[in-house]
Amino acid sequence: MEKEHRWLPVLEPALPLEAPVPLAGGVPDEGFPHDWSVYRWVSGEPADRAVVEDMTAFAIDLAEFLVSLQRIDPTGGPGPGLHNWFRGGPLTTYDGWARAALETLDGLIRTETAEEIWKRALRASRDGRPDWFQGDMVSGNLVVKDGALAAVIDFSTCGAGDPACDLSIAWTMLTGKSRAAFRDRLEVDEATWERGRGWALWKALVVCAGAVRDGDGLPADASFVLEEILAAHERPG
Repeated sequence: MEKEHRWLPVLEPALPLEAPVPLAGGVPDEGFPHDWSVYRWVSGEPADRAVVEDMTAFAIDLAEFLVSLQRIDPTGGPGPGLHNWFRGGPLTTYDGWARAALETLDGLIRTETAEEIWKRALRASRDGRPDWFQGDMVSGNLVVKDGALAAVIDFSTCGAGDPACDLSIAWTMLTGKSRAAFRDRLEVDEATWERGRGWALWKALVVCAGAVRDGDGLPADASFVLEEILAAHERPG
């Protein structure tokens, strides 16, 4: 909450879509034992419950948002750490988790292909200054109004570092033409795209492995994301 109150007033005016604006905040007392915050109301529905009229236009608008976010001066911005589960940091942080998930899923998914994609993501290094990232780029944090993307909410995991973590949305929500349009507007290099795919792969592997360990089988949503990633890698061209 403290991070959002510090940085949202800096970020929001420079963004092409609406974002939350902190209005008030408080500390724990006898009536409520936690920090609390009030934000300006954002109208619309989360994208995971809304009807999007044109997914390609949606993808382009989202890419425009991320490009604008990355152009904001990162000086003083919080780097990767426990405050955001190391979003914006190197994927090596999650290498142990990913490899353990691959062991669990051996025989249930195409683990050789998944491991190859993961290794490529680990090798895709980044040079340059930190950039702002939102850090939790999921459909539930994308607000749709009148069929189009209108706002992005929840900056609790934002920071300044490698923005590739935000590219995971290309695999968790976008497909086909919309994914291609998203990538074209971002104009990212191959290494950044590889790392973004790595973030999506890591999450899908961990979710699938956790479900299997619990005896629930492969979950549909994470399995779909995983298949999109594997198929795109295996597809010629």
